[in-house]
Amino acid sequence: MPPKGFRWDETLYLGSARYYADGRVAYPGGLADALAAELGLDGTGRLLDCGCGPGSLTLLLAPLFAEAVGIDADADMIEQARLAGKRAGAANVSWRQLRAEELPAGLGQFRVVTFAQSFHWVDQLVVAPAVREMLSPDGACVFVFATTHEGVTGGAELSLPRPPRSQIAELIAAYLGPVRRAGQSLRPGDPADPAQGVVNVMSAAGFAGPVRLEVGGGEVHERTEDQVVASVFSLSFAAPHLFGDRLAAFEADLRGLLRAVSADGRFAEQMREIGVEIWRPQRETGS
Repeated sequence: MPPKGFRWDETLYLGSARYYADGRVAYPGGLADALAAELGLDGTGRLLDCGCGPGSLTLLLAPLFAEAVGIDADADMIEQARLAGKRAGAANVSWRQLRAEELPAGLGQFRVVTFAQSFHWVDQLVVAPAVREMLSPDGACVFVFATTHEGVTGGAELSLPRPPRSQIAELIAAYLGPVRRAGQSLRPGDPADPAQGVVNVMSAAGFAGPVRLEVGGGEVHERTEDQVVASVFSLSFAAPHLFGDRLAAFEADLRGLLRAVSADGRFAEQMREIGVEIWRPQRETGS
C-alpha cells in the first residue's frame, strides 16, 4: 500500500501527463505476447487497466480483448489516453477518470485486470477485494513492474552517452529537497518488505499465486535531450508544479547538465527487464 504517511491527492502527477509519450519508453510488444501465451488471450473478454496513465499498456493489450477500459484518477492522463486511442484507431477502448478505490463503479466483469507501476499508489486492502469480485472465474490480476523513464546504469558501453541520471537526481534534490515529494506531501521511505505485504494482501483477498514472468531487457533506445527532459517531468516527485516559479530555472539547469554530457543532445539507454506477476482467483473447494 502507499508509503506510511502518504495521502493521495489530485496533484500527484499534475502537469506530468503531456510529458509521458516522449519521456517514457514504450512497453515492448513481447509483453503482450507473453501475457497472451500465459493467459490464453484470444480476442475475447474484457480488460481493465487500473492507473492507465496515458494508455500505454491499455492500447498495447487492447487487441487481445473484445473490449478494454482504462481508468486513472488524473484528468489530464485520461485526456492524453483518449487522444492516443484516437490516433491508434482503438475502437474497442474506453476511458474513465476514476480512482481504483471507487471500484467496482458499475464497470462489470473482466477477464484481466492490470496494474502497471500503479498498485503501490492505491489502498490495497480496499482495491484487491474489489478486483477479485470483478474477475471472471478464469480471470487474472496482473502486476507489471517496469522502469520506463530511464535505463540501467553501468554495463556495456553504448554508441552514445547515457543521460547523467545520478546528477539529475542531485539537481532535483537541490531544487526540491532531499526527501522525494508525492503531490502535496513528502514521501517517506517504502515499507521494509513491500513485496511480502502485497502477498499478504492478495492472499487475503482470495487470490492464488503469483506466477512470475520476465520480459525483455537489454534493448537500447536512442534518446534526445527533449525526451530526457520529458522523462524527468513525467515523474511524480519531479512533476512540473512542484518547482513553482523556479520551473524555468530548473529546466535551464537540467538542459545545461545534459549538454555538458552530450553537446548534440543525443543519448542512449539500455532498458532493464520487465517483471510480471499474475494472480488468479483461488479455486473454491468442496466440503
